[in-house]
Amino acid sequence: MGKEKAVVVFSGGQDSTTCLFWAMKQFDEVVAVTFDYNQRHQLEIDVAKQIAEELNIEHYILDMSLLNQLAPNALTRKNMAITQEEGELPSTFVPGRNLLFLTFASILAGQIGAKHIVTGVCETDFSGYPDCRDVFIKSCNVTVNLAMDSQFVIHTPLMWLNKAETWKLADELGAFDFVREKTLTCYNGVMSDGCGECPACQLRQRGLDQYVKEKDGGA
Repeated sequence: MGKEKAVVVFSGGQDSTTCLFWAMKQFDEVVAVTFDYNQRHQLEIDVAKQIAEELNIEHYILDMSLLNQLAPNALTRKNMAITQEEGELPSTFVPGRNLLFLTFASILAGQIGAKHIVTGVCETDFSGYPDCRDVFIKSCNVTVNLAMDSQFVIHTPLMWLNKAETWKLADELGAFDFVREKTLTCYNGVMSDGCGECPACQLRQRGLDQYVKEKDGGA
């Protein structure tokens, strides 16, 4: 039997870094792929590079600047405010992003002989993004397999976890401090615990507080 190899869709944030550690435990060989779509903070690419280097993970950075051109939004335009109106998708939603990312990750996987693709999307603590839903991932998995006549498996280890449970998983993987100190989740480009103001930081911090409280309570 050949070695099990996985491609992790990797942004250098809390979720994808936790998934990277998860994949390293699950598979014989892991590579990371980061997509450069001229996102709001180039630091995201730098953080992903640094983490991959520190963990000795082969790292691909793919140019997806076309996504920026097609889908202007608050993650690709610094002059657009990060907003979320009641009943509407937030201004950080990038239409088609995960569809494109998973398609290109699958193409890369096919080229390097990997059968597993890992992504940190989650339907529990999310902003209502349609491309983070389990039904989309399952549909995409079928589509890429049909399109490429392959048998890829798309893994979503965080799909049904809230942020506190994601911190718990990182802790169980021995990566709690690494994820807390070395990742970038903040929409304003502030490392580690972030700016504390943007929706991503607030979600991350609420989950962290909840997990620490539960852990201390259970000690």
